[in-house]
Amino acid sequence: MVYGSEAFLPTDLNYGAPRVKAYNKQGDEASLEDTMDQLNEVRDVALLRLAKYQQALRQHDSRRVWGWAFNVGDLVQRLIQSNKNRHKLSLSWEGAYIVVEVL
Repeated sequence: MVYGSEAFLPTDLNYGAPRVKAYNKQGDEASLEDTMDQLNEVRDVALLRLAKYQQALRQHDSRRVWGWAFNVGDLVQRLIQSNKNRHKLSLSWEGAYIVVEVL
């Protein structure tokens, strides 16, 4: 077996099988060019579908996100990002910080 092409038996070549006689090199090259054009079109369609899927996924993930507006003087807490020297029962948030400036 050969990838991308069809194998011929030596007897087919010697005795002129119908598929050997019907082979047309120019038609084969034209068919290859058409296939390459279709491949580019399929890639473009796939990119459009991917973009549409990612947009829908982004909208789905952000549908329950609430916007927060902080004012000067509000008390806030900060999520602790590092788990170094911590165990599972440690607090997740630190401090009560006062908002000094809103950017």
